[in-house]
Amino acid sequence: MKFVVAILIFCIIVLFHEWGHFLLAKKNGIKVEEFSIGLGPTIIGFTKGETKYSIKLLPFGGACMMQGEDEDVQGGNSEHENGFGANPSKIKIDESRSFCNKTPLQRISVVAAGPLFNFLMAFIFSVILIGLHGHTQPIVYDVMPGYSAQAAGMEAGDEIIKMGKMRVHFYEEITGYTLFHPGEDIQVTYLRDGQTYTTTLEQKYDEDAGRYLMGIYGANEYVKEGPIGTLKYGLYEMKYWIWYTLNSLKMLVTGQVSVNDVSGPVGIVTVVADAYEQSMADGIYYVFLNMMNIAILLSANLGVMNLLPIPALDGGRLVFLIIELIRGKKVDPKREGMVHFIGLMCLLGLMVLVMANDVRKLFFGMF
Repeated sequence: MKFVVAILIFCIIVLFHEWGHFLLAKKNGIKVEEFSIGLGPTIIGFTKGETKYSIKLLPFGGACMMQGEDEDVQGGNSEHENGFGANPSKIKIDESRSFCNKTPLQRISVVAAGPLFNFLMAFIFSVILIGLHGHTQPIVYDVMPGYSAQAAGMEAGDEIIKMGKMRVHFYEEITGYTLFHPGEDIQVTYLRDGQTYTTTLEQKYDEDAGRYLMGIYGANEYVKEGPIGTLKYGLYEMKYWIWYTLNSLKMLVTGQVSVNDVSGPVGIVTVVADAYEQSMADGIYYVFLNMMNIAILLSANLGVMNLLPIPALDGGRLVFLIIELIRGKKVDPKREGMVHFIGLMCLLGLMVLVMANDVRKLFFGMF
């Protein structure tokens, strides 16, 4: 069951992403030839209207295949050949409905819709999570002896409102900030009895925790908001996970973490399955909350990753479309296709490396 839940979360996230492409394609009059969840051979498929809908064998991905997405369909009498042999049948194409013949802004909207729908999903799930369970407050429950927070005179009840230049809304942001600034001196702004104070805290490495600490404990109490507050904190929650993903990428690029610390589909399914199993001890309600939290992280992660200017991803395609918009003419399709092909090969190589690493960690973790 835990693996079924993990795969279901993957499918929902991919569905939202491809649904974004699908809706904007339809809105702009582009013919969608196939809408699929998963990769590989088709398990279940049916055609409704002009689009084939299918579920494929491997649940890690999906596609919204549009007419003319990877070809230049122009001219007065374009045709697709269909069949085998000397006299294949020919199907007339409505060129006005091809992706490649739409305006740059229309194509940008279609390409950008996938990642943006992932952010929309993260926001919707965040609102549900905050509405059901509330959010933590950035309030100091207690200070740890021997750490800089105590030396700076911070006390229980202080409300932290800024870490460095970052506005703080809930306690997880404090933990996240220290995670991404290990060993650094941090300027902390807090409220006490209506007065604002600012101090600089030196982080100290804690052997038991295995990370740097400022020496404060969070209250770990959850507060529920009204309808407007729930929407507002849902937005804060979504922004937090986007920020978290961007900073994680920064750590990867700067060498603070290695590729061995990156997880692909196998590793993520394992993490989700483990979280499901651990949550079962607390009851189905906490299983739901934890799975919702993971879905928010993964959806925000997918949105960010797809907007990176990497060839073969949505972000890479957006770069070429923006160049076209500025220049007033298309980049040579053959050159663009070659760039995306090289990018795709590099991504596939990285996927194989990450998957092999996931399998290795899974195998050795069993013994």
